[in-house]
Amino acid sequence: MASHTVAKIRGIEAENELVKTLTLDISMPQAAPGQFVMCWLPQFSEEKPFSLSAKSPVRLTVAARGAFSKSLCGLARGQRIWIRGPYGRGFELKGRRILLVGGGYGFAPLRFLAEEAKKRGIAALAVCGARTKSLLLKPAPCETIFTTDDGSAGIAGNVLEGMRRALSRGKFDLVYACGPEKMMEAVAKLAQRHGMRTQLLTERYMKCGIGACGHCCMGEKLVCADGPMFYYEELKKNSEFGKVWRDKAGRKVPL
Repeated sequence: MASHTVAKIRGIEAENELVKTLTLDISMPQAAPGQFVMCWLPQFSEEKPFSLSAKSPVRLTVAARGAFSKSLCGLARGQRIWIRGPYGRGFELKGRRILLVGGGYGFAPLRFLAEEAKKRGIAALAVCGARTKSLLLKPAPCETIFTTDDGSAGIAGNVLEGMRRALSRGKFDLVYACGPEKMMEAVAKLAQRHGMRTQLLTERYMKCGIGACGHCCMGEKLVCADGPMFYYEELKKNSEFGKVWRDKAGRKVPL
C-alpha cells in the first residue's frame, strides 16, 4: 500500500449549507476525473475515500454527513490531512460534444471532467440537480442547467427534466453521470433510448482503496479497482447496482 502524502489546506470554499471544497497545497498531475483518493485524519482509525474535484492543485469537495466528513469540513486553513492515491478507473473523455449529469455533491467530479474537456476543446453541457436551492453546487466551467425538486431554483423537477432540456438541443457523443444510483440508472436508460452510452461514477464503502479488502464489492465488481467508473452496459445485469448498498460489516442495505 502506498504511503501517505501530508497536505495542508490552503483554501476553503463553502459550496452550500452542507458542502465545502478544500484546496490543498499538493498536485496530482497524473490524476483523471472520476478517480479518488483515500484520506486520513489522526483522530480516526480508518481512512475515507473522496473523489477528486481538481488535480492541480488537488481539491476535494466534501459533504458533512458522517463523523469523518464533518471533521474534514471543520478543518481550518493551514491544518493537515493525509492522502494517498489517486486510485481507480476514472472517466474516459471521448467525443466532441458531451453531457454531464450530476445529483447533489455528485456534481463535483463532473466539474473536474468539464475542466479537462475544455482544455481538449470538447464542448460540454452540464446538468446539476438538488432537492432545493440551498443544496445546489456551484456551476461547472461550461453552460450549466440547474434543477431543483421543489422548484426553488432552475427547472422544477429532478435532473431528468434538465437532461430532457439538454437533449432537445440534439444528440451528444457520450453522457457522464454521478449521484445517487437510482438517479444514474434513470439517466443511463434515458440516454440509451436516445442511442447514447453513459459512464457512471459509482460509490461504495471502502477500506483499502486498492482491491485488497473486498469491502467495496458491488455484485462481482470491486468499485475501487474495477471502477469507480463503469459504462452502464457493464452494470445492467449487476445484482447489486441500484438495488443494495453494503454497510461496514458487509451486510446488504436496500437503496
